[in-house]
Amino acid sequence: MILIGTSGYSFQDWRGNFYPENIEDGKMLDYYKKFFKAVEINSTYYRIPSPNVFYHLDKKTPPDFHFIVKVHKQTTHQREGNREAMESLLKATEPLTKSEKLKGFLAQFPYSFKDTPENREYILETKKFANGIPLIVEFRHISWVNESTYKFLAENDIPYVCVDEPRLRGLIPPQSIATSTKIGYIRFHGRNAENWWEGGVGERYDYLYNESELREWLPRIKELNEKVETLYIFFNNCHRGSAPKNAQMLQKILDEEGIK
Repeated sequence: MILIGTSGYSFQDWRGNFYPENIEDGKMLDYYKKFFKAVEINSTYYRIPSPNVFYHLDKKTPPDFHFIVKVHKQTTHQREGNREAMESLLKATEPLTKSEKLKGFLAQFPYSFKDTPENREYILETKKFANGIPLIVEFRHISWVNESTYKFLAENDIPYVCVDEPRLRGLIPPQSIATSTKIGYIRFHGRNAENWWEGGVGERYDYLYNESELREWLPRIKELNEKVETLYIFFNNCHRGSAPKNAQMLQKILDEEGIK
């Protein structure tokens, strides 16, 4: 099963680009769920909200809707207070756990997080703190691109994130790696090489894929889909509504190709 969505859904500059111009903030998820059955919640990287927030997300979505929630920056970037951060996240997301809509925690590690024995142990520690919720890991540094990494993740049933991002030295190339039989994962970050290192978040992910660029991924998507129970594909090029446009574009391509 392939589920396509976006990395977040509540963006003001999506008005007129994806959402109706006059939509209220509180109605955005109601509109989003008409088109997609999965979403990444990325705001938890900056701040972990109260359980009440996730209670309302649960009530707004159908039983078969899937949530992937990003772990807090304390866990991935600061790497201090990991236990406390993960405990707070578990408590906040309890409503989604009870409804079985929480399908995983996304840990997006920074470029500075390289493949070392200490960092592998840190990943195992974080998985333990996730308390049974799948921990999905995304790396930015190319040192992780090796068979030893894939074996380590597979032995510990930790799903690996394949990425599309600028073809810059030191970054992760396009792949079709699955380290879990349950979850496969692809994130499209855009190919804005010029602003990747120096630009702000909005500039870095300001990119709209064309159809041929998305079709490049068809062989990898087919391969991953055969390896896992659920393949998640999320678009993180959220500037000016590019993410939902590309998500719908890819869904149309997959429908035309008969890939489900």
